[in-house]
Amino acid sequence: MKNYKLLYFIPICLILPACINLRIGGENSIPQDPYYITTTPMIIKNIQIPVGTKLTYGNQKFKTLQQNKIMPESNLTDIEFPENANITWGGVPITQIHQFFNTEMRGYTVYPDFQKMGVKNQSNFSKRWQSCGDGIGITIRNTQDWSFNKNNIADVESCSVLYQRYFKDNVEQQQFLDQLYHELKQVQP
Repeated sequence: MKNYKLLYFIPICLILPACINLRIGGENSIPQDPYYITTTPMIIKNIQIPVGTKLTYGNQKFKTLQQNKIMPESNLTDIEFPENANITWGGVPITQIHQFFNTEMRGYTVYPDFQKMGVKNQSNFSKRWQSCGDGIGITIRNTQDWSFNKNNIADVESCSVLYQRYFKDNVEQQQFLDQLYHELKQVQP
């Protein structure tokens, strides 16, 4: 009888670690997306990019982690600015820009660094953006332009998780985003 129990126990011991390994290698794994750290200033997606900016690209065949040369701009998914960079978007200092995960949507999320913003530099737009405390989702017309080009900005899709266009029946959220979009259009370049 003990031998039968042992026969059941051994396969379980062999299968269980494999299942755990699949879980670790799945959604919890370290991102393997290829990226490039800029070594010279350049213009990417109509934004002046400083040295030390991390450009991350979508899944590329046979390319993972850091690359030694820049990759096609059409595959770019993220721009992460160095800590000492002084990059502003709509008058607000920013740290990162991420393309929407859902590629069916044309746009990106901009992440602010409100600690770098002086009180005298605040605008109605920056104050409203700061009130939701996190990234602002922007839908655009031309996916090759991530700059603060008001002619390319179609709408404000979200402001953190607090305000989302997805919840069309929530009047308060829609009004907040409408007002934020209106204030964005008032910002002087």
